[in-house]
This record gives sequence, structure tokens and C-alpha cells, in this order.
Amino acid sequence: MARKQAQKNTGTTTTTGRTEVFSFRSPGASNVQLVGDFTQWQQRPINLQKGVDGTWKATVILPPGTHQYRFVVDGEWCDDPACTQRAPNPFGGENMMRQVA
Repeated sequence: MARKQAQKNTGTTTTTGRTEVFSFRSPGASNVQLVGDFTQWQQRPINLQKGVDGTWKATVILPPGTHQYRFVVDGEWCDDPACTQRAPNPFGGENMMRQVA
């Protein structure tokens, strides 16, 4: 449902949240997924679409608040190199944080 809303809304705000774009550059990857507190982590991953330049993207509608996320690239958990806000996770790594107003 969120994907349909994201495609219909060209603005940044909807009645259910804000449109956020997530991207990850990995030209050699076969599969990139977005997981986070808004996907129940691995229960409902969001598949990113690969662009011709090797950048993978997904548009997601998120409610206001702070959201934690990571990318899964070909089965491996990866940080978002563009994200500077991070929080420790219980696995010894860090989750990325996205603030939605």
C-alpha cells in the first residue's frame, strides 16, 4: 500500500506521513533491501530498484518520528554511508537513523 501512495504523491507530505527516498550505491549487487523498525526489520523488507548508474532506490512513506534502518545487500547487513546519525544495536553494530518531521 505504501508503494502505491508513494508513486501517486509527488510532494513530500501525505495524510499518513512523509515521502522519504532511501538510496544505496552498489553497482555489482544483485539484490538490495531496506529493513528497519518500519518494516519490522526482516519481516517485511522493501526491495530497492537498481538504476543504470548502480544506485539502488526506494521511496517509502514514513510517519513522523525517528526511524532506525539498515540495508541488506546480497544477504549482508550494510551501513548507509550517507547517514551520519547512528545508534548502537544489540548485535555490536550500528543502526542508521532517519528523522521524519
